[in-house]
Amino acid sequence: MNTAGSADTAGPVGGADAAGPATTQTAPRRRTVLGSIGAAGMATVVGTAPAAAAPSADGPQDRDEAPLVPYRDKQIIVDGEPVLVLGGEIHYFRLKRADWQSRLDKAKAAGLNAIATYVPWMWHETPDGSIDVTGRTRPERDLGAFIDLCIENGFDVIPRPGPFTMAELKGEGVPERVRNEHPEINPKGWNGADGPTPAVDYLAPAFLAETRRWYDTVMPVFASRLRRKGKPGVIACQLDNEIGMLDWVSNTPALTDHLLKDFQSWLDRTYGDGLGDRYPFAGRPAAERDKAVRTPEDGYSAALMHDLGAFMRGRFARYVDTLREAAEANGVRGVPFLINIHGTGGGSGKNFPIGISQLMETYSGKAGLISGADFYLGDLTVNNVTDLYLINAFMDAVHDRHQPVTALEFDAGHADYGNNLGNQSGAEASDLKTRLCLAQGAKMINYYLFAGGFNPKLDEPLGDGNDRIGSTGERHGFAAPVDPEGRAGYSYEPLKRTVHAVRGNAAVLAPMRAEYDRVALGFVPDHYLTEYHPATDSVKAVLDDVQPVRGFGPGDALSRGMLLGGYRYHSVDLQAGDLDPDRVPVLGLATGEYLDTPVQRRLVRYLEAGGKLLLSGRLPGKDMAGRPSTALRDALGLKPGRTMTDANRFFLSVTAHGWAAPRAEIRVPRAQLCTASRGDVVLKELSTGEGCGFDVPVGKGRAVVVTGEYRCDVDFWTAALRELGAVPRYAHDARLPGIFLLTTADASGGRLMHAFNIGAGYGQGFTVTERGKPLFGGERLYLPGRGAAMLPLGLQAGGLRIAYATAEISAVGEDRVSFRALGDEAVVAVEGRARCSGAKVTTEAGRTVLRVRRGEFTVHRT
Repeated sequence: MNTAGSADTAGPVGGADAAGPATTQTAPRRRTVLGSIGAAGMATVVGTAPAAAAPSADGPQDRDEAPLVPYRDKQIIVDGEPVLVLGGEIHYFRLKRADWQSRLDKAKAAGLNAIATYVPWMWHETPDGSIDVTGRTRPERDLGAFIDLCIENGFDVIPRPGPFTMAELKGEGVPERVRNEHPEINPKGWNGADGPTPAVDYLAPAFLAETRRWYDTVMPVFASRLRRKGKPGVIACQLDNEIGMLDWVSNTPALTDHLLKDFQSWLDRTYGDGLGDRYPFAGRPAAERDKAVRTPEDGYSAALMHDLGAFMRGRFARYVDTLREAAEANGVRGVPFLINIHGTGGGSGKNFPIGISQLMETYSGKAGLISGADFYLGDLTVNNVTDLYLINAFMDAVHDRHQPVTALEFDAGHADYGNNLGNQSGAEASDLKTRLCLAQGAKMINYYLFAGGFNPKLDEPLGDGNDRIGSTGERHGFAAPVDPEGRAGYSYEPLKRTVHAVRGNAAVLAPMRAEYDRVALGFVPDHYLTEYHPATDSVKAVLDDVQPVRGFGPGDALSRGMLLGGYRYHSVDLQAGDLDPDRVPVLGLATGEYLDTPVQRRLVRYLEAGGKLLLSGRLPGKDMAGRPSTALRDALGLKPGRTMTDANRFFLSVTAHGWAAPRAEIRVPRAQLCTASRGDVVLKELSTGEGCGFDVPVGKGRAVVVTGEYRCDVDFWTAALRELGAVPRYAHDARLPGIFLLTTADASGGRLMHAFNIGAGYGQGFTVTERGKPLFGGERLYLPGRGAAMLPLGLQAGGLRIAYATAEISAVGEDRVSFRALGDEAVVAVEGRARCSGAKVTTEAGRTVLRVRRGEFTVHRT
């Protein structure tokens, strides 16, 4: 974990209505930036991965050998059974060796079953250039001893050996010697400026040679400790960390001579004879072309921003392929390789999809590779709940049908990252985020940072102020559940309760898949190709257009309205291929004026074939390079006019009409006024009477187009979706917004309903219906503010078939299931006969219904 800026500028299971993701498709803040053998031993792969997820073969990891830890159908398999991996990050190198056991004891008491750790190259490399992983220079460098101790304590292990590790380590975990001895690997950014971060050109031959030397030393330590049947061990291995993040947050593309030569070749291959239509420097000498890239002119700078991002996707993929080859050559085979995706900042995940866009070609559809989220969101609230929801949904949109969702850095502490009492998240923060990830199908969570520690002194002083390995001072991990001294912090007991609650449901959760209604939200990866943005007017126009609306919709209204309106929606990658209206009957899309022509044409084909589209934002009229592109607006029969804004004492207001009425007139920040050649106007700007919301037939399909920045009125967005034919399978009668319901299901149709209340302290009672029929026997459920529960429906567990329960499973045993009540009374209905001490028992149509007035109780099969 390190830094990510807050903005660019600084299979369906069970039920015919469940449509799964289409597989064809100045106190320091935690997320603030402070200011030869290459060919023979670590050869790069010339090709690039597909730009979107492709269906993998029946064998998801069909390498040379049968995997030790396979994954399939969104499950992680250990010893032949699906599992949930619940890990905690402990930095052995920041603890005295004598303290390793006490931190593992804390992890064991918390209910964790895995330990993750960075393995910093800069820590293990000594001043003479040798690499110590055996403890010959310091006992804390005995990497094998730490892993062995984890295994002896029953933990699986997830090593993260870089070469970049971040983790507030100097040089981001790469020895400074490497940059000093090989200055050609250090990036040059726009106008030839030196990069402000310790980033490097990943594919520079000298860096690959140094990295191979590191991997040749560290990977054998893991290879000899891989997970074996019935015995814990290394269960997965992360390759590098937050690849491309440093260049993004500093807006410094690594424009080394080596990279530019590669980029110029890519441009020639990609555009061929048409390159001159895109760039005026086509055909000029190499030096002139390189200068034109480093110091771009306004006329082609938007195209360059897009092309650099697209090119770097493939380059990152080649880098990961190279790391993987080195790892496998050193015996690390048969376990998943992990790619950690960066991108949150300031409690927001709006820019997280930039990381997905950057790295999707490194793992998407590739056997043996899994992506994982790296997020720091603090409290989960009405404001940011869709940030985490879309982090998971957009990640899954570019996965194949086997790759599961994971979280490799899940913020587990109380968020006082500056150790200055400047911030604090609530006790329920980790619980809500954990439960939401699980409801969306996550199978691996690594709580970061689980235990703090101390930054040891460097072997040789540098005179850099503290001469320690890290940048946080002597102590590190102030906000972790276990503090540097080994004491339980604010978040330890809440996290312990969460993990134990999850472990109680692990046997039923592990084989489950997330279920979805017949509606999806479109993901356009190229909307996020904005990480390298030269300071020009044309680039600013693109950023000003796409950043406020991409993915989430203006003001997050589309994504939030869909979730709080009761829709269990998934996401589809709109660049992966044509959409089938039978698989994705209704599609939501947030877009601005810039949307590439192939995506526009794909949407037109989707509509003509019978698809239904809810579009929020502005009518697309340009591609990502700024050239005219009007395929979608032409098919919709909409002609854009002026855009009005709410400013200078003008109170821009919108009125509702047709199916959108009756609804009160409201103010909006902005509205693009349009005229329609057909269809109905459902929103009008008050002062002009011109339209900014439309219901338009297209071929066999239909589109609702909202070009006024309508607020998150849940009823409005729900009405729009219902007009398009999207009806949630499950509904509730809570009076106030904040309640939403998700479900996961196993292959036999057993479900867990994941019920959430993200209201800030506002508890609510409600009943639930399925297609209009009462669930849970019509019983009223209650969730406190920022509370959640996993409730069984038609679930087989512990020899019992649980028809429903208003209590959460806490443990599963032989012929028995234990529960934790949500309130004063719980009701459990079991098919057949069952008993529970002290319960009031009735029978209904072959079911035993038990009413229990205890906080914890056990139901036995009889």
